Amino acid sequence: MSSKKSQAIPDGLNEEYYQISPDILGSFNKFRPPLNIFLFKEDVARIVPYYKVGDRLSNERIEELAALTAQGMVFVSRDDHPVYVKHISYQLDLVLVDSNLKEREIADIFTQALTRRTAEFFDQPVHAVFEKLWVDLMVLTEYLYADINRSRALVRRLHRTHSLENHSVNCGFLGLALLGRLKGKQFQEDIQRKSFNRLTAGLFLHDLGMAKVPSFIRVKDKPLTPDERTKVGVHTKMGYEMLTKLDLRYTEIEQCVTEHHERLNGSGYPMKTVKQSFAGRLCAVADSFCAMITDRPYSKGLPMLKAAADLAGDRRYDPEMTKALQALLLLDLKIRE
Repeated sequence: MSSKKSQAIPDGLNEEYYQISPDILGSFNKFRPPLNIFLFKEDVARIVPYYKVGDRLSNERIEELAALTAQGMVFVSRDDHPVYVKHISYQLDLVLVDSNLKEREIADIFTQALTRRTAEFFDQPVHAVFEKLWVDLMVLTEYLYADINRSRALVRRLHRTHSLENHSVNCGFLGLALLGRLKGKQFQEDIQRKSFNRLTAGLFLHDLGMAKVPSFIRVKDKPLTPDERTKVGVHTKMGYEMLTKLDLRYTEIEQCVTEHHERLNGSGYPMKTVKQSFAGRLCAVADSFCAMITDRPYSKGLPMLKAAADLAGDRRYDPEMTKALQALLLLDLKIRE
C-alpha cells in the first residue's frame, strides 16, 4: 500500500478489518470467495461492502477485485476470523505472507491446521501422509525461528481435552516455548535451523508409537489390564521402528521418541538410563506437563501452575527445565490458575 493510501485509512481500522494481499485473494475460490469482502473508499474514508458470501463474482468483477487488492484497498472483517482461520489452515504457508494477521490469529491458524494434520497422520502413519505434516511443521519452524517468542501465543491455545493428536500438538507448542525460555536471546546462536526443524518434529512425533496402540486402550476409562499396559509400554520401541519406515532417522527425533519416558534417576523406560539427551529431557517435561493438564476419561486435568509446581518438585526431571517452565507460565504468559 502506498503511503498516501495508508494515511487515508483511519487509525484503528485493523481492529475491525484486515487487509488481504494478492496471495490471499488468489487462494480463494475465484467466483465464490468463502467470506465477505469489503472495499476501502478513499473519497469517504470508510469501508463499504463489496462482495457477500453466497453471491457469484463476474469475470469483470474478478479482474476489478484483483486490481483493487493489488492497490491495498480490499479488506475482510475480523468477525469472519473463524472462516478465515479454517481457510488458511488448509494452505498454512499463507500465514508467512499475510502481514495483516495478528499473532493470536496466526496461533489460532497453526492450532487448527496442525491438530487436523496430526490426526490425519496418526490415523494413517505412512510416508505419503507424513510429508503433508512435515510441510506444515516447516511453516511453523520458519515462523518461530524468526522469533521464538511467538511460541507463547501457541501455549495459550493448548488443548485441555486429551487425544493423541491434541497431546502431540500440545507437546510441540509447549516444548518449543520452553526451548525459547531456556535459550533466551541466544536462541539462534545455540540452535541451528536444521536442528530446530528436527527437534520440532520430534516434539510433535514423540508419541508416534501410540498410533499402533488400539484406540480402545488409549481412551479406556478404567484401569488397564496387564496385557494392555504392556501394549502401551512398548510404544517408544514401536515409534523408533516406525521412524525407519518413515525415513526419519534424525538424532533429535529419535531422542524424543525413545527418551520421553526416561527419568534422571533411572526409574523410567524403556532403557532405565540416567543419561538423557537435551531433546529427551525437554520432551519428558513437555510430555508429562501436557498429560497432567488435560481432561481424560478417568481424571480431570490439573491447573497449569499446579502441574508445573509438581514437576518442579520431582527430581526425576531436569530442574533447569522445570524452573524454566514455571517462569514461562508465570512471567511470560502471566498465567494465574
